[in-house]
Amino acid sequence: MKTDIHPEYVECAVHCSCGNEFTTRSTVPSLRVELCSECHPFYTGKQKLVDTGGRVERFQRRLAKSDAAKTAPKSAKAKAPAEA
Repeated sequence: MKTDIHPEYVECAVHCSCGNEFTTRSTVPSLRVELCSECHPFYTGKQKLVDTGGRVERFQRRLAKSDAAKTAPKSAKAKAPAEA
C-alpha cells in the first residue's frame, strides 16, 4: 500500500434519531443516523408483511394445488389415457 494516501481510521461515535448511541470505527469521528439495530423494524421484529394485491394468498393457493396434485393417486392418472 502507498503511504500517506489513506484516511485515518478512528473511533467513531454513532448517534441514532431514536436516542441510541454506540461507538464503532470509521474514517469520520462522528455519525448521525436515522435507523439503527435498536429501532429498525426488521431487527426489532415489528416488521409488517406488505401484501400487494393478494400475492401471499395466491401463492398459498398455488402451493395447496401443487401439494394436492402430488398426493393424488397415480393409478387414476394412469387409467385415464388407457380408457380413452
